[in-house]
Amino acid sequence: MAKRLIIGITGASGAPLALELLRLLAEHPEVESHVILSQCGELTLTHETGLVREELQPLCHTLYNNLDYGAGPASGSFETLGMVIIPCSMKTLAGVVSGYCDTLLLRAADVTMKERRPLVLVPRECPFSTLHLRNLTTASQLGATIIPPVPAYYNHPKTLEDVNRQVAQKVLSRFGLGAVREWQGMEL
Repeated sequence: MAKRLIIGITGASGAPLALELLRLLAEHPEVESHVILSQCGELTLTHETGLVREELQPLCHTLYNNLDYGAGPASGSFETLGMVIIPCSMKTLAGVVSGYCDTLLLRAADVTMKERRPLVLVPRECPFSTLHLRNLTTASQLGATIIPPVPAYYNHPKTLEDVNRQVAQKVLSRFGLGAVREWQGMEL
């Protein structure tokens, strides 16, 4: 059976992070990328990258309509490595922690949690309100891993692409797909 990873892309700022993750995932031909793009995610993708939905398709094994409640990721019998929501809007986060499944993306996250598969959230908001922090804490308590897109300055990133790559590598490492540059320590 093929290995599958579900990638949810929401309307939060950070579409380049999702693109970098898909590019890195393409280096793992044994893993299928099953992408769910929200309506606002589509708008942000175009605004931040200039790409439209059809141009995202070549980077995906399967690109789902977010209103297709009958798609594979809506069922626990659809075996996956887990799911990442990158970027994760605060609206999506609220839906995840409340179990409000009115879209395929939210249903897939709900299924991921009920099946006890890894769920990684890459929240994009700044600053976080107390409500955002409460929802992030709840998501963590429910088993999700929270990976804010925070640069590792010890890697001496030179470009925004370097930062995006480091965040995407960090996410994929949670699924056993590659590794981030390991800290080697420093002389004191």
